[in-house]
Amino acid sequence: MAEFSDYQKKAIKRYYDNREQIDEQRLAELVADLYLAEGKKRTKLWETAKEVMLRLKVPPSRIEHVLKTADPAMLAEVVKELQAGPGGT
Repeated sequence: MAEFSDYQKKAIKRYYDNREQIDEQRLAELVADLYLAEGKKRTKLWETAKEVMLRLKVPPSRIEHVLKTADPAMLAEVVKELQAGPGGT
């Protein structure tokens, strides 16, 4: 692994410190993309949504339900709950 400069180390640290917010934003963007996508692109977007939900520690049963319905509105509900935070509605 290459050595990183102090500046690069700080940038990498900030990225990982803010990873959860970045993933929440990405999931919200995927909702809009899924409404517009068709075919193979839509399948790929659902795979990406699954990966992001796993990183955000969405319960596996919830992920399975959202993927089974393949409804962007269901994914939007997950995003809404994540943005509300723990215990929020």
